[in-house]
Amino acid sequence: MNRDAKLPLIYSCSGASSAAQMANHIAVKLDRVKVAEMSCIAGVGGDVKPLVRTATSGRPIIALDGCRLHCAAQILKRQGLTAARHYDLSKMGVSKKKHEDFDPKQAAAILQCIVEESKVPASNYAVVAKQAPLLDTPEEELPELSSPVCYAKEFEDW
Repeated sequence: MNRDAKLPLIYSCSGASSAAQMANHIAVKLDRVKVAEMSCIAGVGGDVKPLVRTATSGRPIIALDGCRLHCAAQILKRQGLTAARHYDLSKMGVSKKKHEDFDPKQAAAILQCIVEESKVPASNYAVVAKQAPLLDTPEEELPELSSPVCYAKEFEDW
């Protein structure tokens, strides 16, 4: 059996707002440190059979939504699914902004909260903490992340 098959599935909103992008960023990080296995919410919403099969496999589900619209949770609901844990980032103090990046310091704090709730061993959490850059970190010292980031040098002019 695939080792990841024992992990809960995580689905996140990944819309255009800063809050949506933060939800996606956090889900990617949780996948990378093996807190959960990220799967594709768009595929579930589009009735893509292999992705619906994964979603309905009986594994626990974590849903991350950036705002009160709860798009990820609503897509799951269309398939008759309810997340075991649902996080609405707007209820955690995240503002939904258009044409702006999310606050990486706030994302790191929320990530820490979710990791702690997931009871991840301290050795795995240390990896997350090192990869979550803070706003007061000089840009040249930021670690290279495995997922796209909106605060990279090449995006300064956007």
